[in-house]
Amino acid sequence: MQIDTEDLLERFCRYVRFDTRSDPHAGMTPSSPGQWDLLRLLEAELRALGAEDVELTPGGYVLATIPATTHRAGVPTLAWLAHVDTATELPGGAKPIVHRAYDGRPIVLPDDPTQVLTVETIPHLRESIGEDIITASGTTLLGADDKAGVAAIVAATRYLLRHPEIPHGRIRVCFNPDEEIGHGLRTLDLKQLDADFGYTLDSEARGELDDETFSADAAIVEIRGVAAHPGWAKDVMVNALRLAARFTAALPLSRSPERTADREGFIHPNEIRGNSERATVRLILRDFELEGLAELRRLVQQAAAAVQAAEPGSVVEVAFHEQYRNMRYWLDRDPRPVDYALEAIGRTGLTPFRHRIRGGTDGSQLTARGLLTPNLFCGMHQVHSQREWVSLQDMSRATQMLIHLARVWEERAPASPVA
Repeated sequence: MQIDTEDLLERFCRYVRFDTRSDPHAGMTPSSPGQWDLLRLLEAELRALGAEDVELTPGGYVLATIPATTHRAGVPTLAWLAHVDTATELPGGAKPIVHRAYDGRPIVLPDDPTQVLTVETIPHLRESIGEDIITASGTTLLGADDKAGVAAIVAATRYLLRHPEIPHGRIRVCFNPDEEIGHGLRTLDLKQLDADFGYTLDSEARGELDDETFSADAAIVEIRGVAAHPGWAKDVMVNALRLAARFTAALPLSRSPERTADREGFIHPNEIRGNSERATVRLILRDFELEGLAELRRLVQQAAAAVQAAEPGSVVEVAFHEQYRNMRYWLDRDPRPVDYALEAIGRTGLTPFRHRIRGGTDGSQLTARGLLTPNLFCGMHQVHSQREWVSLQDMSRATQMLIHLARVWEERAPASPVA
């Protein structure tokens, strides 16, 4: 199987130049204009490749169909999904740099020389010596999360449409916005997607399949103090910002992301906004088990109650919102999506391995909604940082994996021909 890696590289570099950083405060989906720009480009590219049923929906989903080529009946329709937005922490709009035949020496990013990639600190980089490494220039995200997944899906679409002799079932392509702020697939109409099983391409190491994620809640703590002129505030002012600081300090540090690993859950305050009269603390809560998530909620409520009790003049209110749930709860009931993906990874010549994510994917929401959707590798590394990078060869391997995956599902279908 010969993937056109130069076409793949050209597309990827084109995609990452779009600044598609999502905005949690926008109040709309897609939450940023750059996402619309990239979605329109992808719509046009899929049409140019000859995909069918191509559309960009009002909600910001690009949908398309790769028609079935199989003569077998009962082959399920697969969905391949990737998100176009990038994380909120850093700007997008990368200036991609291609380090051809990487020689193992430190990669110093030119726009910020303090940003350095080395094989001593990044084991996966050592594994990629001799390959073509793509980075940003040092002041932005690269955007491989998840434009590496987008590029691999487009490349696999291009390959299958050019090789109708390869038997496979119907495949639906979906590119979506706002995964990084948890809104990506909330409004996707599963009837419109019209698939039986799904796969997101939003994971890292070559050969990786993710079939377990955190369960996730968001918490919003609203604190109302008492306003007063600071010159005459004695025994009058209740400073909401100080209470917000007291609340975050009351959360157990042992349950923070900085102090947890493996299967341990955490509470992560990720934003404080306000003034002396009103303040809002936003947090995310993560645990692999629902019982652990309930315990984290209790700790948040306990800290809020302690602040309220210490300052009777204040009002402290806590609200929780479900974000996603561990996909393992549903994937355990039907092993086919995982088993077939492991076989497809093996057919690329890689050693497949299962992994649990200390995070979530769009597949977490889709799986809970009834579309079983494990997560597959696309080669991205050091995500959410200026040092983000990807190997072109790993994106090519992810493309091959998708093509093999389509064939595995076709081979496992009933032997009876289409009437």
